[in-house]
Amino acid sequence: MAAAQAPPAGASEPFVVEYYYKTRWGFADEFIRLFKKNHFPVLQREIALGHIQRVTAEAPRFHGTEEGRWDYRITIVWKNAAAPHEPFPEAELKRLFPDQDTFRREEQRRFEILAAHWDLPVVSVDLTRP
Repeated sequence: MAAAQAPPAGASEPFVVEYYYKTRWGFADEFIRLFKKNHFPVLQREIALGHIQRVTAEAPRFHGTEEGRWDYRITIVWKNAAAPHEPFPEAELKRLFPDQDTFRREEQRRFEILAAHWDLPVVSVDLTRP
């Protein structure tokens, strides 16, 4: 269990975070549509700027219990532990989304339809090492 409690990633080590999104019933499709439209372009720009190394998305194939249910898991490999806390440049946001009123309204809607959201930094565990 000690490997799971390793210290945070260093300044040059990648830092992996799983972002879980649980939507209110019936809103999963709307959520991912808004995510792709308004948030994914920001993440792609973060990749271009070198802050993010990789973004992947998963959804469960089958449903589980309500308590443990989540609809989407977005995994981001940041360049280091500080990168997730660096602000995204306002000028870049305006360039990506010239209609800021629509962007803000749709981003607000994306979070209104969530039942829960949590972020989970994770580390790899090498099962071949004693």
